[in-house]
Amino acid sequence: MRAGLIGAGIQASLTPAMHMAEARAQGFAYRYDLFDLKHLDAGGGGVERLAGLIDQAERDHFAGLNITHPCKQSVIPLLDSLSDDAAALGAVNTVVLRDGKRHGHNTDWWGFAEAFRRRLPDAELAHVVQLGAGGAGAATVYAILTLGADAVTIFDPDHQRVSALVAAMQTRFPAARIRAGTDLAASMADASGLIHSTPTGMASYPGLPLDAALLDARQWVAEVVYFPLETALLVEARRRGCRVIDGGGMAVFQAVGAFGLFTGRQADADRMMRHFRELTGTGDAAEIRPEVLG
Repeated sequence: MRAGLIGAGIQASLTPAMHMAEARAQGFAYRYDLFDLKHLDAGGGGVERLAGLIDQAERDHFAGLNITHPCKQSVIPLLDSLSDDAAALGAVNTVVLRDGKRHGHNTDWWGFAEAFRRRLPDAELAHVVQLGAGGAGAATVYAILTLGADAVTIFDPDHQRVSALVAAMQTRFPAARIRAGTDLAASMADASGLIHSTPTGMASYPGLPLDAALLDARQWVAEVVYFPLETALLVEARRRGCRVIDGGGMAVFQAVGAFGLFTGRQADADRMMRHFRELTGTGDAAEIRPEVLG
């Protein structure tokens, strides 16, 4: 069985190792390839290479493809169908290739929700501030609203993108108060928690996504970046006494979901988490410290 990951700057992704280790544990042969848009060939390439890569995967009889930044939205016109979740999110991270058809799914939102439930089961969700309205941001806001958030304020420099996400989520969750943010300091003063869903903090995009002085010990902070696991944001949040969730949980649980869709076999989530911890040298059996999903 073959699968792969398409995205830009993905050489450090742990997804191939997680998928192939789980297949070995279940006793079947499974190859998982990377298609890095920054390292394809001498000609390079970007999102415009996406259609050709999917065509090639079909010719090579791939079971499916994971899709990451910057392709989660641009892949949609190339697909034959979308799951309800992927349609609601307007973002796809998993494409199943079966019987000549391309079926788009989103396992990112479930990955974030599952990590959040396990790590902060008692978190206050009265008002959540989110930074980022891209593919990862769509997944995380969908997840936190599914978990019962009363209000969410979303910040993103692309005002059109934020407005579209707010409208889509408000339709899906009419009882919640969902709005585009205009004053980050004021929103953070009233926030029970912060979700960070931008590439800031990745090894290739170092730094903080907001002024650390806006963080308060009463807040929780959830990160989607997992390379590195301990981002500058999490360092500052811990220093100020915030409870935190690193991006590893989302990385593991989205992979659990994608593995099942590709192979038709249920992954052992605990085993995949243990393997992730071995790969990253983090965590222990009692604590979940588990791609950006941007």
